[in-house]
Amino acid sequence: MDMRPAEELLKDWESEQQRLRQLVVDQDSEVWQSRPDFAGLQRVAGVDLSFIKGDEVNACAQLVVLSYPDLKLLYEDSQMVTLTAPYIAGFLAFRETPFLLEALQRLNGKDPSLMPQVVFVDGNGLFHYREFGLACHLGVLSELPCVGVAKNLLQVQGVHKSGEHQSQIAALEKGGDSFPLIAASGKVLGKALRSSESSSKPVYVSVGHKISLDTAVRLTHACCRYRVPEPIRQVHAHTSSRKSGLHCTLMIDPCKQRPESDSTKVLEAVLAVCTTG
Repeated sequence: MDMRPAEELLKDWESEQQRLRQLVVDQDSEVWQSRPDFAGLQRVAGVDLSFIKGDEVNACAQLVVLSYPDLKLLYEDSQMVTLTAPYIAGFLAFRETPFLLEALQRLNGKDPSLMPQVVFVDGNGLFHYREFGLACHLGVLSELPCVGVAKNLLQVQGVHKSGEHQSQIAALEKGGDSFPLIAASGKVLGKALRSSESSSKPVYVSVGHKISLDTAVRLTHACCRYRVPEPIRQVHAHTSSRKSGLHCTLMIDPCKQRPESDSTKVLEAVLAVCTTG
């Protein structure tokens, strides 16, 4: 765990966010992004870090790659990790990005042909305190197009869960409808999207890297069978819904790299994840 004094840590992290923020590309960067049917897009990914209940140190870093447009599983990677940075609101990326980046690097080492063309992140991108959330951080460091999709509204920069906000949600009549999330400055930081006909609750979409907001919203809707886009829904499902077999084996694999004395603790954490949900 990073033991630097809190003030020093925050100062360093803020400086790093400001530096990396300058590298974010918030426009379309790939040919497939400009096509109405996303022709040329073949692989989409979802990433997430799942925490063990009651454990602030051990977590499971997860990556799934799906085919597009049929959204079938092509690849999955789940690995127990030991967190080295504390949780501080607004700086989640410093806690999670290294392990998500490692998952992408492992895939690139195993089979570069399966590398995703876009990554969905369970979290925010430009819709953030300093306009540099987890989706931006991962996008800049991986150099991959990234989209941030959050299930809950981050109340930031003048965006609040007000009566007006609730009225705008109620006005979303069908899947694909959206409205902008506008900061006090007038800048559009993201959009609230009704992603499915079956759910009236929106998701909150923002640019991570190398994609425009409108394209990010269109693609998120195209990847939704339910409220949450399939890459994120499936990355969760492969942890919380599988209770035995292959997935747990994948999660146990890291024990082979640990001292024997650590294996029991890791196994207990793995079983805790595999038997919840």
